[in-house]
This record gives sequence, structure tokens and C-alpha cells, in this order.
Amino acid sequence: MLDLPQSFLAMPRWWNEGQEWLASLPAAVQSQCERWELRFDGELAHGSNAIVLPVRRQGEPLALRMTPPGPDVTEQIHALRWWDGRGMVRLLEADSDRGAMLLERLGRPLSKAPLAEAIGILGGLMRRLAVPADPTSWSTAEIASSRAAELEPDWERLGRPFDVAWLREAEQVGGRLATTENDLAVNGDFHTDQVLRGDREPWLMVDPVLYRGDIEFDLARILWTSIDAMSSDDELLDHFGTLVATAGLDRDRARDWVVFRTIDYWLWGLGAGLTEDPVRCHRVLRRFL
Repeated sequence: MLDLPQSFLAMPRWWNEGQEWLASLPAAVQSQCERWELRFDGELAHGSNAIVLPVRRQGEPLALRMTPPGPDVTEQIHALRWWDGRGMVRLLEADSDRGAMLLERLGRPLSKAPLAEAIGILGGLMRRLAVPADPTSWSTAEIASSRAAELEPDWERLGRPFDVAWLREAEQVGGRLATTENDLAVNGDFHTDQVLRGDREPWLMVDPVLYRGDIEFDLARILWTSIDAMSSDDELLDHFGTLVATAGLDRDRARDWVVFRTIDYWLWGLGAGLTEDPVRCHRVLRRFL
């Protein structure tokens, strides 16, 4: 019987939901292994809402991912099929109703590499994923338009947590971002923990969110998730420049997305009760505003 680690059971996702799914998970894993003819081949790993088990099928090393079924799982399966292994982990089997995916097995995360090396790799992956877009995906322009209208009400509700000039800049930027001539596939969850060492390609992304439009969309996440490893705020601008160069981005457009997304995440983080991420957002923004 599969034993779920306490570190997974203690994740915030399960504080108010998911207890029934957790209770059924060991049996569901066993059933999925029988269905896909898999055998366990290592220790369980997990994120905030999914477990990943090393498995083998006919000697081939693979990974079984299990997460609560729902629209997010269906969308992720679609995204993996859209990229079809280009800069992305390859999907071999999927059962969205069971929240199950069988994936190629990957190695260590990019977050273990020196930051300067990781930044260049992320920039290359950002461009590699920029294939023709899925026309049914939500566009980055639609996201900017929708969210720009919500910034001030959230800012007021959360006690005006930063200078109004920063809010107005984000709103102005959002207006520019609400239109785009770009129509490329965009991964909306882009950071070093989502990149793992591969065999087919040196580094491959996992857990994608498929949008279309400006590939600069999630550059800000790379910066705010990495800023604790930076020795100075000037280093932030150096890494920003590396991402722009290696991904072949429009520098002004990239700057606008950094401002808009960081303000957006700052407000979301405060609303969710986060304490460390708003501080990281402040550090990012003071170099761009």
C-alpha cells in the first residue's frame, strides 16, 4: 500500500478540500499501475497538489503523475499534447477522469543549477516553446484586459498596499498589453522548478499552462521566484537582459509584462495571505518603475 508523505498531506491545498481524494489515492495509484502495466521503481515525489511516482513499463523508465481530476488536468493534458515533446516533457498516456498522466522520466530540477546558467536556459526554452498557437487558448491580451480592470478594486480592498503611481503605471501598461500582434504558444507557469534535466533535450518543462500571444507574458515569474538568489538588485536587471537576449524578446514589451504581472501577483499574494512574495514583488518593481 502506498504511504503518502506527511509533507504532501500538509500542503495548503488540502486544508479545506480534497480529503476524500487523498483517502482514495493509494488505491487509485494501484489501479492505474495495473491499467497501464506499470511497476514502481523509486521513491515518490510531490508538489503542492500532485504526486509523481517513478515507474517502469517493459523496462522503460517513466513517471506516473496523479492529481485531483478537474478542468486543470484536462487543460494540462491538452497543453502537453500541443507541444508534443518540443521543449516539454512527453506525455505517453492520459486519463483525465482519474487525474492520471504517464510521462517520460526526467532528472534533477534546473533550480539546482547556478542562477546565471539557469536564466540562460529559461530564455532558450521560452523561445523554443513559441510554436504556432492553439487558437482556442486564452490570449495574453484577454488576460491583460480582464485583469487591468480589477487592479484598482483589489488595491483598495487590500488597503492600498503600494503607491498609487505604481497602480496607475500598471493600468497604463495593461492597456498596451490588451492588444497584441503576436500569436505564439505561451507557457503561463514558467520558472526553474518547472524545468527538469532530460535525455531527448538537455532541459524540458513540466506542468504547462497553455496561452497564446506574447511569450514575454510570464517573464516576471522567473524574476520574482529567483530574486532571493540574487546578490543585488542590479543583478536583477542583468538577468532580465539575458532573458530578453536569449529568448529574442522585445525589451519594452518584456518590461511592460514584468510591471503588469508583478503588480498583479503582489495583489493576488496579499489576498491569499502570502507574506514573502509581496516583498519579492516590491524588490522587482523598484528596478523597473
